[in-house]
Amino acid sequence: MRHLVIMAGALASAGLLFGVSSASATVTFNWATVGNPGNAADTATGSLYGSVDHTYQISKTEVTNAQYVEFLNAVDPSGANTHSLYNGYMSDYPGYVAYTGGINYTAGNAAGAKYTVKAGEGNQPVIWVSWNDAARFTNWLSNGQGSGGTESGVYDMTQSFPSRAAGAQVFLPTEDEWYKAAYYDPTLNSGSGGYYTYATLSNTAPISQAPAGGSNSANYINNDGVANGINGGYAVTGSTSFNSSQDYLTDVGAYTGSTSYYGTFDQNGNVWEWNETLISGSSRGMRGGSWSNGLGYLAASYRLDYAPATETANSGFRMASVPEPGSCVVLLSMAGMALMRRRRIA
Repeated sequence: MRHLVIMAGALASAGLLFGVSSASATVTFNWATVGNPGNAADTATGSLYGSVDHTYQISKTEVTNAQYVEFLNAVDPSGANTHSLYNGYMSDYPGYVAYTGGINYTAGNAAGAKYTVKAGEGNQPVIWVSWNDAARFTNWLSNGQGSGGTESGVYDMTQSFPSRAAGAQVFLPTEDEWYKAAYYDPTLNSGSGGYYTYATLSNTAPISQAPAGGSNSANYINNDGVANGINGGYAVTGSTSFNSSQDYLTDVGAYTGSTSYYGTFDQNGNVWEWNETLISGSSRGMRGGSWSNGLGYLAASYRLDYAPATETANSGFRMASVPEPGSCVVLLSMAGMALMRRRRIA
C-alpha cells in the first residue's frame, strides 16, 4: 500500500557508534543514551506515553539515503527487489521533485552496485519506506550487515504481527521509547522530570526556517503572516506556495542547535518516523510531523498509525539499541573522568 504524503487528518550523552559482528559492516549510528529509567508517563497526554523502565540508546538522526543504499546493495545485489525494499519513487516521482526520494536504481550497474545515492542527498532521510522495510533493515543490522538476512533476527517477518525478539540489541523504538527521547527532560519540575510539548526542549512553537536555524527550529510549515524571514510557510523556502520542483527535505541533524534533552535531532519535522508499537490491528505508530505538516502535528499530543506496508514521501525511521557492555564501561569511565575534573576544579 503506497500513499503520497501524510497529511494527518486530511489524508488521514555520549554518542557511540553501534558495532555489529561483521568486520565489513559499513552502516554506523551516532547514539544518544536515554537514561533516567522508571520515569513517569506524560500527564499532559493522559499518562499514556513516555514511561520507560530501562536505559536504551536511540540514533541521534533518522536513517539516511546513504545508509539505506548500503542496505539495498547488500541484500538485493541483483536488483530483484523481492521484498519491495526499493520503491521507484525513491528515484523519480514524475513531475514532482518534492515527492521524489534520494536513491537511484540503474539496472545496468554491476551486481551489488545497482542502487546509488543522488548527488547531494546522501545525508537526507530515506523516504518511501514502510514499517516492513524498517523492520527488515533492523534484521539486517542485527545479523551483521553484509550478507545478513532480512527475514528474521529481531522481527520474524513470516508472522502477521512481528514483535521484538527477546534479547535484541538493535531495534525500532517503541512509541514510549521514541516519545521519551523526544519530549522528556529529567531536570524539569525541580528535578522530578517532565515533558515538553515539542521535541526541541520547548513548549513554544519551533520556528519554521531553513537550517541551521536557532535553538528552537524545525523543518515544517508555519506562516505567521509577518515578513521577517521566519515562519513564512515551508521552512526550506520561506514561502506558503508549494513548488513541485523544490526538494523540501533537509539533511539529518541540519538544525544543529535544536535538539531534545538527550541530544536527538529532527524528532519534530522533516519526516514522520515509524515506531514499533502496534496501534490498531496491524497498524504501527508514527510520530513527529514532517516538512509538509503544520504545528499541531509536531506536538506530543499527536500520533498517527498506518498499515505496515504504507510508504509515503514524508515518512522515514530511526533506530534504537541496548547499550553494549563495552559502551556502558566507556560511559561510566567518561562520567568518572568528568566527576574527577569537577572535583579538581572545586
